[in-house]
Amino acid sequence: MICVALPGLAISTEQGQLTGRGLEGFYRAGRRVLSRCQVRVAGREPLVVQARMTSADRVRFVGTLRVTPHGGPDPDVVVERTRTADGTERITLHSAAARALRLPVEVALGTDLADLGAIAAGTVGPELPASVHDSGLRWSSAVGTSCVTADPPPADAIASAGLLRWDFDVPPGGSVRLELRVRLEGAGPVRAVGRAATSPLAPAHAAGDDARVRALFATSVEDLQALLVRDPAHPADTHLAAGAPWRCGLAPAEALAAARMTLPLGTRLASGTLRILARTQVIGRGPRCGMIPGPRRDAGAYLPPSCTGTEATLLFPVLLAEARRWGLPDQETEELLPAAERCLTWLRTAVGDGPYLSDPQPNGPVRCETQAHAHRAALLGADLLDAYARPGGEWLRQWARAARAVFRRDFWIDDLGGGRPAAALAPDGRPLSHLCATTAHLLDTGLLGGGAHAAGLLDKVQTEHLARLLGSPVMDSGWGLRGLGAKEVGYNPFGHRSGAVRVHETAIAVGGLAVAGYEKESAVLLRGVLAAAEAFGHRLPEMYAGEQRGDGSAPLPHPAACRPAATSAAAGVLLLTALVGIRPDAPAGTVTLRPVHSAPLGEIGLTGLRVAGAPFSVRVSRLGLAMVEEAADGLQLGV
Repeated sequence: MICVALPGLAISTEQGQLTGRGLEGFYRAGRRVLSRCQVRVAGREPLVVQARMTSADRVRFVGTLRVTPHGGPDPDVVVERTRTADGTERITLHSAAARALRLPVEVALGTDLADLGAIAAGTVGPELPASVHDSGLRWSSAVGTSCVTADPPPADAIASAGLLRWDFDVPPGGSVRLELRVRLEGAGPVRAVGRAATSPLAPAHAAGDDARVRALFATSVEDLQALLVRDPAHPADTHLAAGAPWRCGLAPAEALAAARMTLPLGTRLASGTLRILARTQVIGRGPRCGMIPGPRRDAGAYLPPSCTGTEATLLFPVLLAEARRWGLPDQETEELLPAAERCLTWLRTAVGDGPYLSDPQPNGPVRCETQAHAHRAALLGADLLDAYARPGGEWLRQWARAARAVFRRDFWIDDLGGGRPAAALAPDGRPLSHLCATTAHLLDTGLLGGGAHAAGLLDKVQTEHLARLLGSPVMDSGWGLRGLGAKEVGYNPFGHRSGAVRVHETAIAVGGLAVAGYEKESAVLLRGVLAAAEAFGHRLPEMYAGEQRGDGSAPLPHPAACRPAATSAAAGVLLLTALVGIRPDAPAGTVTLRPVHSAPLGEIGLTGLRVAGAPFSVRVSRLGLAMVEEAADGLQLGV
C-alpha cells in the first residue's frame, strides 16, 4: 500500500505495522527516514480488520483489542492509524468499554536511513542507534539525520530500545489521540505539488451508468496529482515522476507521453514538462544535436534495448502541436518552438536520404513504433511550423509521404490470416515477424486542425487486419493488450516487454481503434482494462501479468511494477476521454466531438475538463450522442 506525495512516500503492508522488512517505511527523496513503527496497546498488537487507501497520499488501518477481562468475545478498544506520505502518523484509540480504562501504549521505532536502490538490491545494513531528542527519537549516519517527534510527548523515551511510552486514561466511550511526525533534518516539510492551489491539472470529474467510470477517473487524477514534481531550479515548471516506488525521478519519454494523455485536464503540465526538457536538449554540433537525452530501455527477447531519448525527441514537437490545439497560448508555444525545431532538424539529419529512422542510432534496428513516432512528428511538426511561418514543413510532409509508401511495402508480412505488420526490420533488412503490442502505436496518428487526425503509416486494409489482431485472444488477455502474442516464442506473461499487459499501450490501442472506427475491438479492450482497474482498487499499475482472464480470476500483479505510475494514471484519463472523442482546435475556435457511437459503458459525463483555457463539460448518451454542457465563450462546435 503505497502513499505518494512526492518527494514523500509511505509504504506499508495491509497489517499496518512497519516492521522494517522489505520496502516498508517512510521515505523522503528516495531515502528511508523511518523503517519500523510498531504499536502495542496494553502489551498487545491490535488485530487489523481493515486496511484501505483513502486517497493517493493516505492509508487508514483499523484494528481491535479486547482489554476488559472476562468481557466476552467482543472487542472493546478500536485502534485507528492514519498514515500519510508527508511523514505523519495519527494513532487514535476509541473505547467502547463501560468503565474507564488505563491504556499503556508503546511505539517501537527504528531506521537504517537506507537508499531505495540499496533496499531493492538487498544490501541494507542494520538499524542505526537512536538517541532521545526533543519529544521523540533521532538517528544519524553519514548520509543524514532523521527524527520522530510525538504529540503529546511520551511519558518515557528509551533510546537503547527505540521505544516511546504513554499511559492514557480513557473514559467510557471516549477517545485519545497521539501524532508522530517523521522528518529528514535539513529538509523542509513535504508540500505536494498536486495539493497546492497552483496544481497544473484541472480537478475534473467523470460519472456514468458504469460506476467504475467515476472511480477510475477520480483515482487517476488523484495519482497524477501525487506524482507531480517541481523543477528545483524553476519551481513554476512541473513534470510527472515516472512512478512509485522505483522511479520517482524524471523519465523524459514517459513524462511527455503522460502529459500528452492528460491534455484534457489543461495544457499547463504539458508546457511545464516541455520547458523542463527543453533545458536538457543537446545543443551544438554532432549527430545528437537536438535530441532530448534519455536512457536505454529493454525491448524484450527479440530486439536490443531502445533509446528512450529517440522517443522523447519525437514526442516533443507532437506534444507542443497538440497542446496548441487544446489551448496552449501562442506566447508559450512560440517560446518552445525553437526547441521543437531542433527536434525536427535532428529527425531530418538522422533519416538522411532514407525513409526510416533506426533506433538506437546509427546502426540499430528499424522499429515499427519508432517509425510511427517519427511519421507523426513529421506531420504534426510540419503543421506547427506552417502555423508560425517557419521553414521546413514541406520537406517533412514529403518525407512522411515517402515513408508511408515504403512502410506499407516493407513492413507488411502477408500470411493466411491477412497479414501483420513487422515488429521491426533487422539491420540487414530482414523483417521480424513476432506480434507485439508496440504495433498499437501505428494507430496513434496525432491530432491536426479542424478535428482531423493525421494520416497513418498503414493503408485501410492493413489497419483493419491490425485491428482484428489486437482484438484477438492471442493479444487480448481479457485484462488488456499483451506485450507479446501468446503464441510467440519467448512469450512470458510476466515479461515486461514479452507478454505483460502495459496499460499505456492498451490505452493507445483503445483510443486508436476508436478513431479508426473499430469500436468493437476498442470496447472489448476498454472493458478488460476497467475490470483490471477494479481488481486493483482503480489504481492501475504500469503493468501486470498477461495471463488469460477466466471466470472468477483476477489480474496478477507484476512484482516490479510501479503503482501508481504516470503513464497508467494518465491512461485512465485517455481511456475515458476516448469514449467522447474530443478533438479541439483552439486556434480556430472550434471543438469537434466524435464519440464512440456504441456507447460501450452507457451514458458518460465529463465535467471540469479544459479546452481553450476554459472549463469544458460534455455528456455522451446511451445512444452515443454527444452534448456539450459547458465551454469557453465563442467556442464553436465543429462539423
